[in-house]
Amino acid sequence: MNKNVCLFVFVLFIQACGGSNTQNNPISNTDNNTSSPLENEDENSTSLSSINNHIIQPMPIYNQAYQESFAADTINEIFSTARNAYVLVDPFGDNVTQHINTMKSHNNEVGGYISAGTGENYRDDFAAMQPYLTPTAWPEWPDEFFVSETTTGILPIMKARIDKMASWGLDWVEFDNMDWLDDETRVTYNLTATVTQAQNYINALCDYTHSKGMKCMAKNTVENFTQFDGVLYESYDDDKNWWNHAGLQSFLAAGKPVIINHYNESDCDGVYAWYKSVYHSDKISFICEDVGTQKYKHYNEE
Repeated sequence: MNKNVCLFVFVLFIQACGGSNTQNNPISNTDNNTSSPLENEDENSTSLSSINNHIIQPMPIYNQAYQESFAADTINEIFSTARNAYVLVDPFGDNVTQHINTMKSHNNEVGGYISAGTGENYRDDFAAMQPYLTPTAWPEWPDEFFVSETTTGILPIMKARIDKMASWGLDWVEFDNMDWLDDETRVTYNLTATVTQAQNYINALCDYTHSKGMKCMAKNTVENFTQFDGVLYESYDDDKNWWNHAGLQSFLAAGKPVIINHYNESDCDGVYAWYKSVYHSDKISFICEDVGTQKYKHYNEE
């Protein structure tokens, strides 16, 4: 989801909200929600978030999955420059899976994008997902349809995707569009799932990801999602720091990766310095679309 809906490698999942077209406009701003995603964290998620954390935070971030204003990172760029990094890819895109093992070299960890809150009509399993989706396309991303029903057949379909990601050797699964079920969207699209059902559905997918030996990266929201091992927030030149501050800070406090993916910026260095000042932390990882080069600018590289 692109504005709507972590010691490792990130080549993106998404597009944001849609496989390779991330959501640029988060639907809801939960700044007033101060609940912590760590209150009920289970032992399994705690152990997973503490193993294989071989990357020192903050770490370099590479993103093949999300293309916003300019070009995403290419596979060749990742091969040549990603070191001790989190690389996000769209593993269901063309000619990606064959490169995952190479991307994991140089101490990188690779995350795979998946849209939890929408079905994308260009995916191979879209026909199987359609009974659980709204019939009306999302205008911002016309190839995507919001998930409406979460309690019946959609869970096995999504688990099958996670099975494939595990077989391809991914380290992380990044869940896009986790915040799709806000009140406005529920009314506009006549969605049948309750907010609680939607949260249970995403938490179940993270539990399943852990059972397959991978970690879970949240996207743009962490409130009421208790098992996640890291979080990525999408930031914009005209809409910075829009998310729930307590949620981000709880991940920093737990030593979990926090990534800010910032778009369309003429002063990437200044924005990164500003975020570190706002949160009084040098542990935030950052990647920035640079207006001058019209490419991602990477930080924390050797």
